Amino acid sequence: MPKPLEDIKIVDLTNMLMGPYTTQILGDMGADVIKVEAPGGDPVRYIGAARNLGMGAIYLNCNRSKRSLVLDLKTEEGHAAILRLIAKADILVYNRRPQVMERLGLSYETVRQINPSLIYAGLYGYGQNGPYAKKPAFDDLIQGAVSIPALAQMADGGAPRYAPSAIVDRGVALWAVGQINAALYYRSRTGTGQKLDLPMFEMMVSFILADHMEGETFLPPIGRPGYKRMLNPDRRPYPTQDGYICAMIYTDRHWRDFYKALGKEDVLEQDPRFTSITTRTEHIAEIYAELAALLQTRTTDEWMTLFDLADVPAMPMNSPESLLGDVHLAQTGFFIEREHPSEGKIRDMAVPAFWSESQPAPTCHAPLLGEHSFDVLSEVGYDREALEKMKASGVIE
Repeated sequence: MPKPLEDIKIVDLTNMLMGPYTTQILGDMGADVIKVEAPGGDPVRYIGAARNLGMGAIYLNCNRSKRSLVLDLKTEEGHAAILRLIAKADILVYNRRPQVMERLGLSYETVRQINPSLIYAGLYGYGQNGPYAKKPAFDDLIQGAVSIPALAQMADGGAPRYAPSAIVDRGVALWAVGQINAALYYRSRTGTGQKLDLPMFEMMVSFILADHMEGETFLPPIGRPGYKRMLNPDRRPYPTQDGYICAMIYTDRHWRDFYKALGKEDVLEQDPRFTSITTRTEHIAEIYAELAALLQTRTTDEWMTLFDLADVPAMPMNSPESLLGDVHLAQTGFFIEREHPSEGKIRDMAVPAFWSESQPAPTCHAPLLGEHSFDVLSEVGYDREALEKMKASGVIE
């Protein structure tokens, strides 16, 4: 089955997590992604569980469907080589600060001269028109800057803490995939390439404040920021007699059918707090506290049976370990055993989307460091002798 981005070539100047996750998704869609690494490689290669040095688990999980080229961009030969690649590319993705790209001689103003149809996508910390423009950024920093730890403290009164997942890196990556694909569509209509600035801070502010701007949405304000339901201390997995359950009793129908399943429709009808979603939100703290106490009276399986019969959204709480054995994921074929040429058998995850005509799927394994250096550069005109000289001088690996 053909993939949607076949014949699209991407020069990938990213490392760590946000950029590589972006380009892995595009690679799964069929693009030829050339991962350009500095000598020594992407630092994320050396993080987490590993069988072999430089092939850590996190690297493996965000770098499939790519080819690896090791290239020292600070050398004259390396700079000339990257310009040859860019001249034949459709997209360049980077996650350095724009100032670094300029120092490397790879600013948009430079590369558009050799490839005016190029889509030049930068994923970095902050918009370039403000005082934070030159600041470095990482997931944790942006989480704090957009108030995620503060919201956690507002919810339960505990110490501020980051979400235990790289939600900024992965959230911005998913957003960037959509922006890049839209730019490709624009180019298909107009023939025109362009620069995309995709700052983490601004994107995540829009992500968080869409829920929590609340009364500050209006001018003058009609209330303080913070969505009460999300900041309720009882908005969490509910303890049952033998575990935890995640239940979302939200709409009028959900509450009506839940109380009907309990045999207590009259209680719901007599309680004015349940009149509408507006009144429930006003009294959400009491309602969630009462629900938390109620759910401790039965087992997780007993509650799941009741919720399923009432068609009320609910799921048992998984741990990372139990998620690996989830029956639904097993039946849908989400986890796939693959043979990696250096790592042996690994557990991979399928593309979580289902297309009728052009299904995305991994095109190749996460590459060894410099695995494709000779192949990639030979495609832009370097002969074997030139490549051997570049290797001997440390320009490529």
